[in-house]
Amino acid sequence: MALWIIAKLTFREAARRWILWVALLLGMLFVGIYALGFNEIRREIMLNADDLPTLQRNEMFNFMTMAGLYAVNFLTVMMAVLTSVDTLSGVIASGTIHTLVSKPVRRWEIVLGKWLGYAAMLEGYLVLMAGGVLGVSRLVGSYTPPHALIGLALMAFNVLLLLSVSFMGGAMLSTLANGVMVFGLYGVAFIGGWIEQFGAMMRNQSAVNIGILTSLILPSEAIWKRAAFEMQSPLVAALGVSPFTSSSVPSPLMMGYAALYLLAVLALALRQFKQRDL
Repeated sequence: MALWIIAKLTFREAARRWILWVALLLGMLFVGIYALGFNEIRREIMLNADDLPTLQRNEMFNFMTMAGLYAVNFLTVMMAVLTSVDTLSGVIASGTIHTLVSKPVRRWEIVLGKWLGYAAMLEGYLVLMAGGVLGVSRLVGSYTPPHALIGLALMAFNVLLLLSVSFMGGAMLSTLANGVMVFGLYGVAFIGGWIEQFGAMMRNQSAVNIGILTSLILPSEAIWKRAAFEMQSPLVAALGVSPFTSSSVPSPLMMGYAALYLLAVLALALRQFKQRDL
């Protein structure tokens, strides 16, 4: 019972923060601009519809859709870190934790309850943003990328991964140090993913191996690349050329590693918070 109460209170607390409302307003602006841009491109495409086969039109729509989802993935990951970076370290630094631990509630319930509250908020934000992009693509271009539900599920998984890493850091470090750590790890994974992509295009196995190594450090970029692979068009899948994925596609084994990684960092957050001197 205490777990769900903390989750509900955390959700309400997060909803009261200005960062969430600013993010929602800017998210609406993002979807609006995306819709205007998509409509202009669709209108230009339809002016030359007689000269373009359906396959080529769908390729263009797929590119626009994937570009929008790429931006949504980045924005949601940033939201996951910015909203949760001080959720554990902040209550410790402010002394609020003493009020919580004085109640009949276990420390693991505090951590997991807060994690569930933020997870619900962030997944809702992802659904609104990604749903807006897919809705525009469907309503304006009559196009839906293949395996869209699988792709969205992987994007949701990516958000939970970064949220768990943020909680792990918050259980051990100060708010500032935790933010530096999470963004640093994400930066390493991000650049490693692009190195792997260029390595695959140039058939440079050493570069591909560097990308795989960074995915082991933090598999966030690997999860996005797998999501993009699932939603890319058949032609791009056959050619293996896209700004959003590469011929070096993360395997189901890597996705399994990412799931174990999430569970491991969340378990470490629970353990460290339980042992931390408050």
